[in-house]
Parts: sequence; structure tokens; C-alpha cells
Amino acid sequence: MRYFTTRLVLAGFIGLLGCKTQAPQPTTVAYEGVKITTEAPKDSNVLKMLKPFSDSINKTMNKVIGFAVNNLAKKQPESNLGNLMTDCMLVQASATFGIQADAAFVNYGGIRSYIPKGEVTVGKVYELMPFDNLIVVQKLSGKVLLQFLQHITQRGTWPCSGIKYTVVNKQPTNIFIGGKPLDEAKDYYIVNTDYITSGGDDCDMLRPFPVMNKGYLFRDALISYFQLLTQQGKPIDAPIENRITINN
Repeated sequence: MRYFTTRLVLAGFIGLLGCKTQAPQPTTVAYEGVKITTEAPKDSNVLKMLKPFSDSINKTMNKVIGFAVNNLAKKQPESNLGNLMTDCMLVQASATFGIQADAAFVNYGGIRSYIPKGEVTVGKVYELMPFDNLIVVQKLSGKVLLQFLQHITQRGTWPCSGIKYTVVNKQPTNIFIGGKPLDEAKDYYIVNTDYITSGGDDCDMLRPFPVMNKGYLFRDALISYFQLLTQQGKPIDAPIENRITINN
């Protein structure tokens, strides 16, 4: 893999006469690309300086937190990886916020990697969720939740937990939450990331509603959840349960 960086080139420095406290000012600013490859010479002094940090990071990232008995990858309308991640959101949010969360969602585009069969490390979680997204909770009416479902169904299905529905002509129908039909007049505790509740992916219908936020990183929730499964003697996995059915 090749990486590129830029090098700042300043030229034509001039001093401001009669103003001794004024620093020299550049008259020209330019950038040039610098290609970084494995063939580039290595500075032994820099490597020596960075070694304590790289050793510490590698020790953390290589820590094994569980075992996956299957390859876990995202796909639509439903996947084992998506179910795993949203189950994590539902369980960890309920425990962290002291409420019984009703449903959880993760935006499809926010899942950036996969989990291969075998040992699962902390580093793999960072690849899966490289952003500092937070798990947050909103109390939403069934009417607003329906609007949210209609929106994300138009964009393609998103992984979910605690909810089941059928998509007909890109519209959510036959919606059940906790095994009961969606009630537009009822309030539900819905788990999302702060990116979505702040209007990300055009989810503007969620912005007006208060957000419960404890600064809980989604990435940290995944690590804790995977460790919990391991402590319970369970693999890192989630079944396909027909949470979302496409019927065209």
C-alpha cells in the first residue's frame, strides 16, 4: 500500500523593515507531493523514538477478546454482522443508561470492515468502527419512529435489533417492536449513534428530540460486549432472524 503526504515549501522570506518584533513573512507558499513506500529509507533514530509507543499500541490492538465461529460481514437486508452490532447497542445502551431500550439501529455505511472467522482482537474492532461515534438514546413517538423507518428504507435497509418489519415497494410495513405492533401514539427508547441523531444520513426528523448521551463510544461498547459474550462462554456471532423481510 502506498501513502502520500505533502511537504510545505516556503520561499522568498522578507523582513519588515523598521519593525524588529515582526517575524519574517513568506512571500510564496507551495506544496509538493512526497510518496511514501516500503522502499523509502528508514530513520533508525525515529524508529527508536517511536518504539515504546508502537509496542504499547500493538500490545493493545493485538489483545484477543473473543472468537468468531463464522465470517461476519455486512449485507442487505440483514446480516450476522449487522445483527451482532445492533444487539450490542441494545444490550449495552440498556445497561449504561439504566433503561430498557426498545430498538437499535446502525447506519449501513458506518460499518467499515468485517470480522473473519477466528480470534477477534481489539484492533479488528477499530477497523470495524474507526470513527469516534457515540451510542445515544432518544425517546421517540411511534409516529416519528415510523418516519425514520420510512427514510432509511428508502435509502436501503439498515441493521436493527428489537424490531422486525417487512419492506414492500421500499416502504416498511407489518412493523413489530418487542413482539408487538408499532403504536404511533406510544413512546419508545431508540438507540442510535450521535452521528444519526444529529441529522447524519439526512435523518433530520431526529434532530428536534432530546438525546441521552453519556459519552459512550460505540467502539468501546463493542469491545465490552464481545468480552461479555466470551465470559459467558459464547462465540462472537449473531443469527439471521428475518428481522427485515423484502417483499416486492
